[in-house]
Amino acid sequence: MATYGAVMLTKKGGPEVLQVVELPVTDPGPGQLRVRVTAAGMGSTDIAMLGGGYPFAPKIPFVPGYEVAGVVEAVGAGVRDFERGQRVAALTVYGGFAELLVREAEHFVPIPDDVSDCEAAAVILNYVTAWQMIHRMAKVREGETALVTGAAGGVGTAALQLLRLAGVKVYGAASAGKHEIVRSLGATPIDYRAGPLDRLTREREPHGVDYVFDAIGGANVSLCIGACRRGGMVVGFGFMDAPGILSKLTMFASLLLGARLRGRHGKFYGITALYRRDPIPFREDLPEIFELLGEEAIDPLVTRTFPLLEARQAIELLATGSVEGKMVLLNSQD
Repeated sequence: MATYGAVMLTKKGGPEVLQVVELPVTDPGPGQLRVRVTAAGMGSTDIAMLGGGYPFAPKIPFVPGYEVAGVVEAVGAGVRDFERGQRVAALTVYGGFAELLVREAEHFVPIPDDVSDCEAAAVILNYVTAWQMIHRMAKVREGETALVTGAAGGVGTAALQLLRLAGVKVYGAASAGKHEIVRSLGATPIDYRAGPLDRLTREREPHGVDYVFDAIGGANVSLCIGACRRGGMVVGFGFMDAPGILSKLTMFASLLLGARLRGRHGKFYGITALYRRDPIPFREDLPEIFELLGEEAIDPLVTRTFPLLEARQAIELLATGSVEGKMVLLNSQD
């Protein structure tokens, strides 16, 4: 029986619970594709899944891997829009840390010729998240102002670039050691360790910024509301990675209710929840990101790559918090 390699999450724990396994090759069913994975993106959500509390993951054991690029290897009955040898990308949520992936064809988006597999895998989660928050939720306009927390992270660096392209004046909250990357992306850095974030922001924008995109959550939500002008909007994202139901509920209440009580609009964004409710926006927005990549208008900042089946070693490094930019796993067979 033919097999392929995959990295399996075997039980709750740290990176050490990830094991390389061999799984049987299966044919795609009706409406499905079998894709040979060439690149898989890696982010903080992959770390969150190790604890077993991520709401959109299947029951353990399973193969993690949130976003992939690859080549169509086999086409199931009834599939008309794809063919063997075609390069495709997908928001998988799980299953990406494997040499092969079988999934419904509706989840895949063609990769244009001027975008590499590594670049494609690097932008699926982070850049579509940033794009949808900025353009579908906040609906920013040229000349407005915004604050991004976690500005040196994956979604943060994506947001800085997309806000700049939209003509928005951007401030990026990050530790002092990461200010150079914030500046390089056209934003003004703010050292969140130098004082309360709301005060530091209003020293630069006395009336507050028009938008805040907050990846931190917790007590930071109140500071973000304070940094935002009355009538402005605070968008929280990534809170689903927070440990514990009570912690999540507290942050949601602080964002949604707290913002309203202080005269701001509070919203929460989650790419997977939106995708499961309606996949059409994702299928519309990812090609927009690919077009910007082809024009070299954005840079996914891929700073580290690992072989695909060395996902455990990559997650160990990512968990240290020392990685700037994006990490991508590459299939050594390609």
